[in-house]
Amino acid sequence: QVQLVESGGGLVQAGDSLRLSCAVSGGFFSTTTVGWFRQAPGREREFVAAVTSNGQSFVYIDSGTGRFTISRDNAKDTVYLQVNSLKPEDTAVYYCTTHREGSYFREGSYDHWGQGTQVTVSS
Repeated sequence: QVQLVESGGGLVQAGDSLRLSCAVSGGFFSTTTVGWFRQAPGREREFVAAVTSNGQSFVYIDSGTGRFTISRDNAKDTVYLQVNSLKPEDTAVYYCTTHREGSYFREGSYDHWGQGTQVTVSS
């Protein structure tokens, strides 16, 4: 059974950085694309980034600024999301998930989900 466990969230100040981790077990991690989504209070869950099995990355949120970087370590079955220059609007629960098929941007393209890690950014 595939399980995903996120960690690394917390309460930070605007301008700080965080590295979120997603440990994946029970599946074929090295051949799986893994994505990150986030859900802010009162808003729908939105796609943040995804990384393919060979390390190709897709970043959607603030894609032109480079604030978000996704990477993976196949030796540790772990995917990371580095977030720099955090803003109050980045406050959300961040989820990692394994891609099944279809567009990386669609929630329905993913199957297994973690419980999420809370990121709160104070101004």
